[in-house]
Amino acid sequence: MGQDYFPLMAETENGEFIGEPSEDAVFGLIVELAGPDNTFVIIEPDEDDPAWFASVSLLDDGRYEVELRDPTHHRHKLSTDTSPDKIANAVTHWITETARAHARLRKSQR
Repeated sequence: MGQDYFPLMAETENGEFIGEPSEDAVFGLIVELAGPDNTFVIIEPDEDDPAWFASVSLLDDGRYEVELRDPTHHRHKLSTDTSPDKIANAVTHWITETARAHARLRKSQR
């Protein structure tokens, strides 16, 4: 694994931190989102100046805004949904795919 491994972290607006979040942990963080001071969670590599991220924000109308951003690979998706289960699954898959793409890139640059 070594340099091809990207340790991940999830952090909420109110400061809850989970290292290596599972899909179940991401789901739990999403359903715990509530105003006024816990309205988003960010999942990203646990490193200085992460190159990509996924975020889920609770909107005023009860929907969730999902942002998936990877500038290195020119990928950006912004959507809304109402299902924390569906969001957790989609975010977890995107994170896995993106971490693998960055590991391949890092490996090819050696």
